Amino acid sequence: MTNIRWRIVLLLFIAGFINYLDRSALSVAAPAVAKDLHLSPANLGLVFSTFFIGYALFNFIGGWAADRWGGKNVFSGAMLLWSLLCGATGLATGFGSLLTLRTFFGMAEGPLATTINKMVNNWFPHKESATAFGFANCGLPLGGAVAGPVVGLMTVAFGWRVAFAGVTLLGLIWLVFWQFLTTDKPYQHSKTSEAERQLIASDRAVAEDPASIRSLGFYIRQPAILAAMISYFGYSYILFFFLTWFPSFLMMDRHLSLKSMSLATVLPWVLGFIGYALSGWISDLFFRRTGNALRARKQVLITCLGVAGVGVALAGMVTTTQSALALMACAVFALYLSGSTYWAVIQDTIPNAKLGSVGGCVHSVANCAGIVGPAVTGFLVQESHTFVSAFALAGGVALASVLAVAILLRPGSSSMVNAARARVTS
Repeated sequence: MTNIRWRIVLLLFIAGFINYLDRSALSVAAPAVAKDLHLSPANLGLVFSTFFIGYALFNFIGGWAADRWGGKNVFSGAMLLWSLLCGATGLATGFGSLLTLRTFFGMAEGPLATTINKMVNNWFPHKESATAFGFANCGLPLGGAVAGPVVGLMTVAFGWRVAFAGVTLLGLIWLVFWQFLTTDKPYQHSKTSEAERQLIASDRAVAEDPASIRSLGFYIRQPAILAAMISYFGYSYILFFFLTWFPSFLMMDRHLSLKSMSLATVLPWVLGFIGYALSGWISDLFFRRTGNALRARKQVLITCLGVAGVGVALAGMVTTTQSALALMACAVFALYLSGSTYWAVIQDTIPNAKLGSVGGCVHSVANCAGIVGPAVTGFLVQESHTFVSAFALAGGVALASVLAVAILLRPGSSSMVNAARARVTS
């Protein structure tokens, strides 16, 4: 059988790699950028946060657009725009221009996760969806791992402006392959076998009956979706704290050089890559063993997000750089082990026609952590001259979201939306 669906996952994996390479570039180059543009820690925190203002808004808009115009088209436009805007970051002349560029850059990257979710739902049977999503998204932390040495060493050798121009080209090259090798749906692809089409169509998480589709508000009020939204916020708070401020922590608090910091950040990202690659497989394995999708997702979320919260809180309290790196690496690994589960919960309960909109709404709320977290961290560091409280806050937010999962996610009813649909159509 020709497995076209796994070729699409490979392209999504590469796209995620490019996305985090582009997104992490400013975090790695931040000390050089701050020195050149005369940015204070508070200024830098606001620059990090403004990315997520545009990003969170277009999480929802991108998901809605994917429902309306298809995941392939939305992804194509997003990749083109964010690649060009990443290169344009090297043209910033001060705080104001950098703030503006990062806002538009965030808007361009906003559709990424919801569009990947849409493409996976279109192309994969339910039993493979979390695994596929894990493989597609494990490119994200790998891009973060590569960003450290690539952007760091390019910044040392050629300056930060040249580094931004260099990473732009990757997205434009990927876009050519995406346009010619993918389609939005399996039946549109000339090389999809009949056996593969039947496999995908025969195993859907939620029955696709247009007559029973409900409003966006109905789906968002479901306890499972609320649990996914809150826990994804906790996940995002740790992730974006690590993505934006951990490199600066290593230089400002632990006094590593730019070159040493660039290499030191590789380990947590590599473990994150392994964790995300395993996340979907673990989630689907629990699903097959328990026979209840939401029970499996709940077990993964509580365990992995809980370990990540404890790990990041402790990382700010230890006295040695090696201990801080080890704890942060463990936290990132555990965090990414839960990475596919948030989207799996959405796929378990939401019909395809509303998947982009609901997923976009969940992702948008979750990424408000990126608006709040980096800015709060910048002000905490500026006022206290230490990172301890910032690490503790990141861990506390994650543990609070674990509590929300324990209360809201109800494994006894793994098809809440289907039950409601049955009442509507009866």
